Amino acid sequence: MSSLASSAVGVQFYPALKQYILARVDEFPLIPSDRKSDLAKVAQYIQSCTTKSLLAKLTFICTHNSRRSHLSQIWAQVAAEYFGFSNVETFSGGTEATAFNPRAVAAMQRCGLKITSDNVDTSNPKYEIRTHDSGKAQICFSKVYDAPPNPTQGYCAIMTCSQADDACPLVMGCDLRMPIRYEDPKIADDTVQEAALYDERSRQICREMLFMMSSI
Repeated sequence: MSSLASSAVGVQFYPALKQYILARVDEFPLIPSDRKSDLAKVAQYIQSCTTKSLLAKLTFICTHNSRRSHLSQIWAQVAAEYFGFSNVETFSGGTEATAFNPRAVAAMQRCGLKITSDNVDTSNPKYEIRTHDSGKAQICFSKVYDAPPNPTQGYCAIMTCSQADDACPLVMGCDLRMPIRYEDPKIADDTVQEAALYDERSRQICREMLFMMSSI
């Protein structure tokens, strides 16, 4: 176990989730140097907000707000909680709204997060995501990037897919626009590789969001 992992504060997390996170922290050497540099720029933005006693608001943007942007939003908030940054709030949105894809939901559940919904049969369910039973839940559902409850001023816009990155060269109201792209696990939908690819993408995003928060 690394000293960074052992000194982290997320001791109250569900045991399976805690072990998952420890494994991802040990994978920091797998992150390419150019991606570490981009992640460090977001960490610097968070540090700047902290210095000014401001909330650091991060909005992860993808085309449909169904997979990568939600995975990024959730893991960034988990990482902030794990390392004790109470001034970080994460959001996600798309250039259009669809639904939080159930395959991505299932991948997050396999990581040890508790995810529930009272309206899973609707076209765009709202999910509650928890790291431990007494913790505040993240509320996740699909929306366009500037729709409530997402911020419209004073935030960092993180572009998680090439299509949204190319379609939105200017994101109104953001302090920093940072492309951090991920490959879409959708390419494996309805194949024997489906769960494996969603799990791979979740691991990648988790380790990178943890690295980002650890860099503050």
